[in-house]
Amino acid sequence: MFYTGDEEWNLPETLKSIPSEMEPYINDWRLSVIDLKTMDARKLMNRRLRDVVEINQSMFAGSYEGLRENRKIETESFMMAATFTRTNIRREDLPEGDEINMCKAMDQLFQRFENQGIEKGKLNTLKELLKVKLGTLSSPLEKQLTNTSLEKLNVLTLNIFNINSEEDVLKIIH
Repeated sequence: MFYTGDEEWNLPETLKSIPSEMEPYINDWRLSVIDLKTMDARKLMNRRLRDVVEINQSMFAGSYEGLRENRKIETESFMMAATFTRTNIRREDLPEGDEINMCKAMDQLFQRFENQGIEKGKLNTLKELLKVKLGTLSSPLEKQLTNTSLEKLNVLTLNIFNINSEEDVLKIIH
């Protein structure tokens, strides 16, 4: 079992740690718990597994710069590490092929995250401007704005001075 929690594993590793009256009814299987954050990846002989563990350790530590070293790894190893760390990385965010250059992959991911941040900032600023202009925004309109494309949000921003009602906003984004 791979453990990926924030704190060091300090819970039982067997099922026998239940109330004593239940013991006769429970099989006791020992769990092999491996804490990905603290294990020594250098001891792993399998290159793919070692890559997954090293990537996980960097991601858990928040050390994404450490991932930018110029080495090639299997794309699936990178995706497995992203799954373990619950990192929002999609296959289409990575360079094509069975192997990826970590430096290029991280640059591409940083660009995507930066673009997402810019889009989120534009959306939040636009919502605030519309609140100043209209007083309040209905919950359905806020939801529609959240799901609106960046291009339409840009058009809406350029027309902010022509907006006098939520209907005006809807005409622009539809």
